[in-house]
Amino acid sequence: MYSFDTSISGTMEEALLLVRASLAKEGFGVLFDIDIQAVLKAKLGVDSRPYHILGACNPGYAHRALSADSNVGLLLPCNVVVREEENGRLTVAFMDPNAVLTLVENPEINPIARQVRASLEKVCDDLSSH
Repeated sequence: MYSFDTSISGTMEEALLLVRASLAKEGFGVLFDIDIQAVLKAKLGVDSRPYHILGACNPGYAHRALSADSNVGLLLPCNVVVREEENGRLTVAFMDPNAVLTLVENPEINPIARQVRASLEKVCDDLSSH
């Protein structure tokens, strides 16, 4: 599995604020927010449900990982998806750093990946309580 997720209620705007706040509690900032719904509409004329990709980064973890392997930036940041399901509920899905960083054959990366996963699981748990 390359991801884990939770389901929350509310509007997309509320969810994005909540996700950002929960990420911040664990030291993550959001480097970018791609509004896939808007991109698909603008580029392809396709209507779709709300879907955002957030590029989450914890500078401390990123620095440690980049110091261990300068090419690991190809696998950063940790993507978090906030999407509206058919039933109107919102799913918040997290990239599993353990799964993604197994691509890096460097033993220094594994403990960092586990720490990042643990931090993102805390975010997921925090969101699950809303």
